[in-house]
Amino acid sequence: MKKRKVLVTGAAGVIASQVLPALRHRYELTLLDVRTRNRKGDPIEGVQTADLVDRDRDAYRHHFQGIDTVVHLGFIRHNRIQPEPHFRAEMDNIQMAYNVYQTCLEEGVRRVVVASSNHAADYYEPLILDGKMDFVDPGGRAQSDNYYGWAKEVYEHLGFVFAVGRQTGRPLENIQIRIGGPREDDLETCRLGDLRAMRRALAVYVSDRDLQQLFVKSIETPDIRDGHGVPFQIFYGISNNPHAYWSIANARRVIGYEPEDNSEIRFCDWIAKHIRVAKEK
Repeated sequence: MKKRKVLVTGAAGVIASQVLPALRHRYELTLLDVRTRNRKGDPIEGVQTADLVDRDRDAYRHHFQGIDTVVHLGFIRHNRIQPEPHFRAEMDNIQMAYNVYQTCLEEGVRRVVVASSNHAADYYEPLILDGKMDFVDPGGRAQSDNYYGWAKEVYEHLGFVFAVGRQTGRPLENIQIRIGGPREDDLETCRLGDLRAMRRALAVYVSDRDLQQLFVKSIETPDIRDGHGVPFQIFYGISNNPHAYWSIANARRVIGYEPEDNSEIRFCDWIAKHIRVAKEK
């Protein structure tokens, strides 16, 4: 059986390192990044260099030709301490997202699966942890209070414009994955006895295999149309966490996402440590 052709941007990044093992197994991949080595300096097999912020799309459009799905993980890191350079870096990230969407449209790519972030709606998180809200549904309004999350909001809103197709001439199928906490050490780095921080870590956790499943099903599910017929979805990237305050009901319904891991079970020893210290205070 002929393998699906998938292009991955940001292929030398951290999220790519977590999902590429599954993608390499299933698809014929084109891997792009501005560098060919990861943060540790190790070379990443098959990565080609391309600057997707460049407005001259002819410089890299050949990589998109014949591609079925683009997984957009590309991201420009920045100094978040200084507001001005942070803002300008995020504007470059927005330009890159536009370039990817537009090149996909021009070259007949079927679908884009984008690494958004839980920070697209992170304004609500302190309200939830303080008991002033209970839940966030991905169908609600995205609200962030920082440039990073704001840029992720823009990825999503711009993706919806392309998915509707009124502005662009035809729909470009678009899935945005609001990745949660793809780390194994969040419970360890919380101050012992800080149950608020513990709850957050348990709520947002996503294991590698669950993240891989979410991307694979986002690539392969034939029909991702919403209730109005628009091929656009926002999914939260978390495991099957009882502490979760982000809904994954639509991911279960639309693409059949069935996370295999549960943060309470996976980190039960650390939970016990936190509770023990909290009781002693």
